[in-house]
Amino acid sequence: MTNKLKDITKSEVFTGVLLIIATIVSLIIANSRFGQAYNNFFTYPIIGEFNVHLIINDFLMAIFFLFVGLEIKHEILYGRLSSFKKASFPIIAAIGGVLLPAIIFTIINLGTPFSDGIGIPISTDIAFVVGIFMILEHKLNPLLKIFLLSLAVVDDLISILVIGVLYSSNINVWCLLIAMIILLILFAMARNKIDNITIYLLVGLVLWFFIYYSGVHATISGVLLASAIPSKKFKKSKESMLNRLVHKLAPICNLFILPLFALCNTGIVLDLNENFSLDHTLVLGIIAGLVVGKPLGIMLFTWVATKLKITEKPKGVDWLSVLPVSILAGIGFTMSIFVSEIAFKGNHELINLSKISILLSAVISIIITYIVATMINFYKKKEPNKPNLQK
Repeated sequence: MTNKLKDITKSEVFTGVLLIIATIVSLIIANSRFGQAYNNFFTYPIIGEFNVHLIINDFLMAIFFLFVGLEIKHEILYGRLSSFKKASFPIIAAIGGVLLPAIIFTIINLGTPFSDGIGIPISTDIAFVVGIFMILEHKLNPLLKIFLLSLAVVDDLISILVIGVLYSSNINVWCLLIAMIILLILFAMARNKIDNITIYLLVGLVLWFFIYYSGVHATISGVLLASAIPSKKFKKSKESMLNRLVHKLAPICNLFILPLFALCNTGIVLDLNENFSLDHTLVLGIIAGLVVGKPLGIMLFTWVATKLKITEKPKGVDWLSVLPVSILAGIGFTMSIFVSEIAFKGNHELINLSKISILLSAVISIIITYIVATMINFYKKKEPNKPNLQK
């Protein structure tokens, strides 16, 4: 019974379901008579300027970004992104899935005060997307799970760069300089084969402090720390520090940080009387970017790249199978919500509107994925002797 419970909590489906539950709970509470108490709790000051909301979004999410950074590093060194042949198809898909939503959002919001939201529709939520993929596993090509994971990893890397470049302001040069010195110390520790996770995390905490006060978004410290974590196994260790830390952080991030983030950031007040006429381009830009731009960018870029012989589809995969998975990538959720919090910081109305758009996009993407996958399966069963659009 205990082993079965462990298997359930480790499953990708469980993380996705947990995120859905946290979102539903926060929506119910925010729109009930406990809505004010909900807001008061997350805005309650803990230490100085740090309230519960800020601790979750700036500190706990830095730990999540550390986890993501470690996974990206592992994939680049040893995994699905370790060679051009393995990486080219999902990398090109991710680039298309970022550029086209950004272009669509920019065109719709050109000359409006919402242009800062360009980073919102470019993201794919790894945990949520893979969870939904596993729920719809019987309707999707299982070979595309690796493609989707790789795409989401590259997508996250691009999103992290966007956060670092677009959403950093009022740079404190001295704090940034100290942060860079601390990063060099971390690399020196790795070079000298210091094999103690606690020491790296404590130095990483100091790094977070100076990154936070430098004006660069604090979550970037997690990625910087990940870049310095040793990836090779030392003589006395059975496993590399990178792998050990990934195993330790996976349950913390998937079962605690991500659901807590969802609980904190999806408490949207659904006001039916709200006037959307003034902000309709923001809503349209996000939904069109995620629901239309994501799959269109992924399909278009990969199709053109295969025609130009730059890359090739994974074996056993046809274009009809890629389509529903590309649509599923339109679930931005965690990363999109996170970017909306940064992009429109201090503007509660725009943040709220962005979150509604992100949630709607996720629901629409899931529904369309289900319908398209069902239709494709029906077509393939009905016409088994016809070519499966491999070319």
